[in-house]
Amino acid sequence: MDFMKEYEKWLSSPALSPAEHAELEALRTDPKEIESRFYGPLEFGTAGLRGTMAVGLHNMNIHVIRWATQGFAEVIAAEGQSGRDRGVAICMDCRNHSMEFARAAAEVCAGNGIHVRIFESLRPTPELSFAVREYHCQAGINVTASHNPKEYNGYKVYWEDGAQLPPHHADAIARRLEGIDVFTGVTSIPYDDAVKAGLIEVLGAETDQRFMAQVTAMINDRETVAKVADTFKMVYTPFHGCGYKLVPEALRALGIKHVICEPQQMVIDGSFPTVVSPNPENPEGFYLAIDLAKQNDVDFILGTDPDSDRVGILIRDRNGAYCPVTGNQTGVLLLDYLIGAMKRAGRLPENPVALKTIVTTEMARKVAESNGVKCFDTFTGFKFMAEKKNALEESGQGKVIFSYEESYGYMLGDYVRDKDAVTASMLLTEMAAWYAAQGMTLFDALEKLYEKYGHYAEKTHNLVMPGLDGLKDMAELMKTLRENPPADICGVAVVTWKDYRDGSVVDCATGAKSTMELSGSNVLRFELADGTTILVRPSGTEPKIKVYILTQGKDSTICAANLEKYGMWVRTLQK
Repeated sequence: MDFMKEYEKWLSSPALSPAEHAELEALRTDPKEIESRFYGPLEFGTAGLRGTMAVGLHNMNIHVIRWATQGFAEVIAAEGQSGRDRGVAICMDCRNHSMEFARAAAEVCAGNGIHVRIFESLRPTPELSFAVREYHCQAGINVTASHNPKEYNGYKVYWEDGAQLPPHHADAIARRLEGIDVFTGVTSIPYDDAVKAGLIEVLGAETDQRFMAQVTAMINDRETVAKVADTFKMVYTPFHGCGYKLVPEALRALGIKHVICEPQQMVIDGSFPTVVSPNPENPEGFYLAIDLAKQNDVDFILGTDPDSDRVGILIRDRNGAYCPVTGNQTGVLLLDYLIGAMKRAGRLPENPVALKTIVTTEMARKVAESNGVKCFDTFTGFKFMAEKKNALEESGQGKVIFSYEESYGYMLGDYVRDKDAVTASMLLTEMAAWYAAQGMTLFDALEKLYEKYGHYAEKTHNLVMPGLDGLKDMAELMKTLRENPPADICGVAVVTWKDYRDGSVVDCATGAKSTMELSGSNVLRFELADGTTILVRPSGTEPKIKVYILTQGKDSTICAANLEKYGMWVRTLQK
């Protein structure tokens, strides 16, 4: 694509507002910035779109939203009149312009004769997945950039099962978008006109009630919670986002009396004024919650990201310090607790199954299989977990009780097919209260798990490679590792290396090649002689290569030394 030609096209378009026109005009003397905005469109993938908010073809703005929705609308319409009538559910998070973008998407869907159910205001991502399933919609759209910094927004698309779009539908949209002009190829109807015509229906409290009825049905042990309700206290923060209403509601339904919400971060604000990054993976964002916990002598802190699909926790150690619990550790704690709680409540199904991703700790497999629960791997992303859950349950091979990935995402129950921080927050709190009733903190519980199942440790390194040059660097790194895989890493032999792109497996000692079940994803895996596994993959939503170190050892000291040692090798990958 000729980026200067595209730039001039946008600059001369009557569709631009005066402010948008001025923003582009100011770039005339900055060809590098013009190239970064117009060298090509945002790539439409199974996660939809995500990018910084600015005027340009490679950015998130109302014109790109309309263009993407036109392509999606045509794929929905291809399902026939039934697809149009079943329609689409639309949701949005707290970010700047999210409501504007969601309404623009609704106008395009309505303009293409597709019935729209749009939430009246921001809602958690899992409620969008629920609404698609509950109202038997053909599809869903969620305007959100999840836990990204404030400059970002995104556009996630879902199909009729409530999961994010499968690859063949994403490919179909991408192909259609190639033939749609961003300005002249879009059909839409003004929002108020579409509401009057019955093409747009607004969702509100009734959908909340239906969703929350499913969430609270997941409670396993109200009785034990009630025993400690007078003394158990916790701090919660939604990081200015969508969890502000339904997460506290779920906790109160569980029977928690002392939910102390961080007041500054309970304020809805897409600029996230109290944090650099509204991501529960980053413990520095919890500083206000920690202050509140200290003031109230609290052992348990919980935070959800802006669209309330991810949840992170902090717990107090024996020295009184609040320490973050990784997504891997949180998942292991919750999996072990759920198996026990469901057994005690008589709710554990026959042939129970746990799902995790290929980059998630192997400790989860140990916990599951030690307790008679099967464990399966999937690619990163809950659309793949949803596919595996559907396949296992439809074939009668097993009933999935828990699915999770290391990046703080957890899926439970049958009413959603995506990460669900509302339900996970409630069950993590139930777990913390249950351990409190046993005279234990979650710090104690985690130590007991390591004693029982062995010591494991994990660390994710993000090799950030921004801009057009970064995309080239990411591709070059993956190419180099494929063509010249290391024989050893830090002096430890690579026993096996696997390429998930084609499913190939190489025994490094003999050179023998075989294949594995999973294939079709740009991920490399190196299995080392000391039991450590290192995986390398480009992020699907951000300009970075993610490198995962999964290790184990006879004690935590050995695990920590391995993370440090292999982390040094990871740092050499980014020149």
